Amino acid sequence: MPPPLGDFPWTPLFTQWHFDPLFAFGTAAAALSYLAGVRKLRARGDAWPLGRTVAWLSGLALTVFATMSGLAVYGKVTFSVHMGQHMILAMSVPILLVLGAPATLALRALPPAPKGEPDGPREMLTKLLHSRYVRVVSHPVVASALFIGSAFAVYFTSLFETLMSSHLGHMVMLLHFLGAGLLFFWVIIGVDPGPRRPPHLGRLFVLILTMPFHSWFSISLMSATYLIGDGWWSLLDRPWVPDALEDQYNAGAIAWATGDIPVLVTTIVLAVQWVRSDAREARRVDRRIDRGGEGDPLAAYNAYLAGLHARDRRPVPRSSASAPTPTPTSTPTPTPASTSTSTSTSTEES
Repeated sequence: MPPPLGDFPWTPLFTQWHFDPLFAFGTAAAALSYLAGVRKLRARGDAWPLGRTVAWLSGLALTVFATMSGLAVYGKVTFSVHMGQHMILAMSVPILLVLGAPATLALRALPPAPKGEPDGPREMLTKLLHSRYVRVVSHPVVASALFIGSAFAVYFTSLFETLMSSHLGHMVMLLHFLGAGLLFFWVIIGVDPGPRRPPHLGRLFVLILTMPFHSWFSISLMSATYLIGDGWWSLLDRPWVPDALEDQYNAGAIAWATGDIPVLVTTIVLAVQWVRSDAREARRVDRRIDRGGEGDPLAAYNAYLAGLHARDRRPVPRSSASAPTPTPTSTPTPTPASTSTSTSTSTEES
């Protein structure tokens, strides 16, 4: 049992460290692989944004802090610290990691497989990113349900007590929260390629519609009148935690308070990406206009207007109903033969 946590600034959270092989070696491998990919790009003259590297390394450093510092030590024995650990792994670390664009870096750094050879790592990664499985789980509804629904499924069932009772179960729970956060924020602000994601306005709606459920989860923790995971907490000898229900209330308050900052950061990042996307699209259209040809949208629009003008100037044929009726020509009335004979007889007699 660790020593008492004490009051603010909770110094043991920064002084009590615990080495965890899974997260230690995992984050080290992720950092070295990422830096190797950046070095390979720069060696062949390709640029890689420094901001992405900083975001990736910062996300890994925050992961180490959440899983091996005092947060990990006290997260096993106090609900409030555990919730802080959960919020960092599910809402803060994913934002930094998805902005690092590791899949994009891998696709640019990995060599393509030779023709006629089996698929290499680059081809397998491309197929995975565009697979049906990824297309299903990255749907905004599915990603949001996993992000919020899994929290209710873990904390408001006996699953929380089961997972907390062993180190492996606790690690599985933390990895799940990290994975759910990565999936959700990849859908919202992800840079890496993948299945077709909704437009920026749709992503903003997904973010706005999801966050009230996070608040609902936090309020549910704060208003619960029974101790969640009572079977686990009752086994611990924690004389410096006099009221477990109060600690649970603090856990809900931490979940509520720490959710606002990541949402604000995500909204700002999404707005910046939206503006940059519109600027890229405008430059693309300008280049097409400058090139001309079939792909020129301005030329196509002018041709459309010219077609409308030509159609308006075309003479309209008259219908048969409106054609004038021809006037019938009068035929001369024939002179009767008797009249003509009588006239000639009279002349001869005279």
